Amino acid sequence: MQEDGRAAAAARNNAEWCDIVCGSHGLAGRTDADAWSVPHRSPQWYPDAVTLRPGVDADALLARIDAGPGASVKDSFADLDLSGYGFRVLFDAQWIHRPLSAPPVDTPLAPVTTPDELAAWAAAHGGGDLFRPALLADPRVRVLARQDDRGVVTGGAVLSGDGPYGVSNLFARVDTSRAIWRAVCASLPNAALVGYESTPELTPALSAGFTTTGPLRIWLHD
Repeated sequence: MQEDGRAAAAARNNAEWCDIVCGSHGLAGRTDADAWSVPHRSPQWYPDAVTLRPGVDADALLARIDAGPGASVKDSFADLDLSGYGFRVLFDAQWIHRPLSAPPVDTPLAPVTTPDELAAWAAAHGGGDLFRPALLADPRVRVLARQDDRGVVTGGAVLSGDGPYGVSNLFARVDTSRAIWRAVCASLPNAALVGYESTPELTPALSAGFTTTGPLRIWLHD
């Protein structure tokens, strides 16, 4: 797969994850060749639209969402200019990809399977009510945790999709981020993984075997 293809695959996977999260909050999204979008404000930290190809028309894209204050757009190929619509660049990032690899020696993360476990995971993550029990019933979603000897969640991540699998919401409270990235890779060693990161969290992902495949940009309407 060429670089552009890997970036596009990561964007599609990320859009699917955004749709899953919005769906768990009762928000129905729309996907076509241009973008994924949701017509009402998405949950905290999630965009209202994700572009799926370069060259998407900005007017048509913004007409699909509530484009007022608080709106955000994931510009998957960093080729939009939304500054004339009241948006500013929130941050730039890089799509990342890790190909299939031999099973590593790292210890995999443990699956989160019950609402109580999810609540403990979400509290450790900091997302709270963002992560709802409906996620556990979706076969495309794997919520993963690292726990200490007392069963306290010390890190984790989410894997989503059906190949390539997207890594998101990775966090570490005790271990380094690099250790959690390596544990994520050990949790699904025989599949390609995608995601995105910005500085400084990009470095731990690269050290775990990921490579960058293209830029993206997050726009926010203040």
